Amino acid sequence: MLLTIPNLLNDAQLEKMQEIIRGGDFVDGKLTAGFAAARVKQNEELEQEPERIQRLIRILMASLGHNETFRFGALPHRVADPIFARYRPGMAYGDHVDDPIMGSSGPRFRSDVSMTVFLNPPADYDGGELVMRTSFGENRVKLPAGHAVAYPSSSLHHVAEVTRGERLVALTWIQSYVRDPARRELLYELNLAREHLLKTAPEAEHTAQVDRSYSNLVRMWGEV
Repeated sequence: MLLTIPNLLNDAQLEKMQEIIRGGDFVDGKLTAGFAAARVKQNEELEQEPERIQRLIRILMASLGHNETFRFGALPHRVADPIFARYRPGMAYGDHVDDPIMGSSGPRFRSDVSMTVFLNPPADYDGGELVMRTSFGENRVKLPAGHAVAYPSSSLHHVAEVTRGERLVALTWIQSYVRDPARRELLYELNLAREHLLKTAPEAEHTAQVDRSYSNLVRMWGEV
């Protein structure tokens, strides 16, 4: 499932994050890449200056914690500290799947869901689409500033070359309570129906049945 999360960050949050990022230094993105990814990765990442990074993390994580689309779509168990990446003309990130186990500098976790948060408007740059390769063809994603997209970490994907301007994004990875992407998609869709019924027919027996089925499927498939 390719899940778009609109307006994850508001204008004030975006402005603050851009201000914080502007004051930092960027380093070669290959420093955080695995062996296979390093061969195709051409970008820059914000240097891990603790105070600056923590200010950015607080803004982003607060928004994630309050976003229902993220919570019910990803069913997050662990969320990695984000990386802030910059692409300038000539930079790209070739086809790859994300590392299955992450957290070399902290607790190890399994990457089930990857997420890209767009931090500047698409008019600021040409190219730079996130391209997902699927059995139904390519999905090309280039969203407004403040929007995010979440997708299975096992997906083959790449970032198209930036030919003008600058692409600025935040990247994070999630270990989900439900590792199987097909089951997560089913639960997400079932929860949409459940939420609708709880609002429109809270006393109905079929509402209780759907609510119970959702809870028991999470219990059946969830890993803690």
